[in-house]
Amino acid sequence: MDEFITKAAFSFFIAFGVVLGGALLAGMGSLFLLVPPKEKMLLVAGNLKIWALVAAVGGTIDPIRVIESHVLEGYLSPAIQQIGYIMFAFLGAHMGVELVQWLHNNGG
Repeated sequence: MDEFITKAAFSFFIAFGVVLGGALLAGMGSLFLLVPPKEKMLLVAGNLKIWALVAAVGGTIDPIRVIESHVLEGYLSPAIQQIGYIMFAFLGAHMGVELVQWLHNNGG
């Protein structure tokens, strides 16, 4: 159980960091290019959401293969764990987007 929680937490924070870091760096880049950063940060955060999910779960199709192979063999526990990792990664990416939107709405 500890291993699951550790991997799930890493999935969350990796996805969160990809979205937040990408949006913040896009905002810095837009400042250098004399473009208003707020809208660019929102656009980049939304576009990075799916890529953050992919990066957090390993960047390949392997988690889907694990789900498929274990379900077909009748072992549901590994498949449920992989789905859990994907859900935690999605939650992290979504929280990153929400934080960027919050900063956009409350950041003067």
